[in-house]
Amino acid sequence: MKSQITKLLTISLLFILIFSGCSTNKAENVDSKTKTLTIATSFYPIYVFTLNIAKGIPNIKVIDMTKPVTGCLHDYSITTDDMKKLEKAQILVINGAGMESFMDKLISQQQNLKIVDSSKLIQLIKGKGNEGYNSHIWVSISNAIQQVKNIGSQLSVLDPKNAVEYKENTDTYVKKLETERAIMHKTLDGLKNRDIITFHEAFPYFAKEFNLHIAGVIEREPNSEPNAKELAATISTIKKLKVKALFAEPQYSGKAAETIATETKSKVYMLDPAVTGPMNADAYINIMKNNLKILQEALR
Repeated sequence: MKSQITKLLTISLLFILIFSGCSTNKAENVDSKTKTLTIATSFYPIYVFTLNIAKGIPNIKVIDMTKPVTGCLHDYSITTDDMKKLEKAQILVINGAGMESFMDKLISQQQNLKIVDSSKLIQLIKGKGNEGYNSHIWVSISNAIQQVKNIGSQLSVLDPKNAVEYKENTDTYVKKLETERAIMHKTLDGLKNRDIITFHEAFPYFAKEFNLHIAGVIEREPNSEPNAKELAATISTIKKLKVKALFAEPQYSGKAAETIATETKSKVYMLDPAVTGPMNADAYINIMKNNLKILQEALR
């Protein structure tokens, strides 16, 4: 009799171990004190996407880990505040494609942190020389749609009790993005003038989306002023192509742009790569709406 009881206890323990082992891919998804699932996001556009996907779901808090950032995450250094935010999170949503490489060490120290990579299934564009792949995937609205789908599906796996809500929110936001994409294509696809000059490597995916030709990039990195040789080469390109529109970004200095505009009698416009802005769910679409107005004016 004792041996039968022992066998039953052994079998029960084995089942417990097996099923507990199978659940390790799910997030430890509720803070024991606040009963809140905290989802950290690596930076601004990912915050906006995740905010839409988690919209209206009780006991979920979405935080932008690196706020405030004046632009992309180039050469960004982790702060004490960033570390504190991450310690409170159970899930971290990242852009991927190499954008958050500065966080690798910090993430490796958070053993229970679940990572959602939004770059899956997106074809990356190779940078020049040894630059690796361009990580500004969200600037293309089609890529943004795929990122939203990726985030929604991965959150559903990590937090299955809210899977239905994640799916509904994802579908709703994707429809809004698809509507805006259709409007942008209808407006831009027929333009004859397709040559643009930009001041940062943020726009290759945007240009690919709308079949625009980036004739030159004046600043390889944000806030790094071009030297005299680079300025001369850019001025020569602009004159040769008769480019009349230069696109700077609101997050960075437009000093070089103004110099080139004066030399070439061209005009500087502000094209926003959506790396900063209002902390609300409509921000990305509103930025794209404004970009469309700017492009209409500049390229008509």
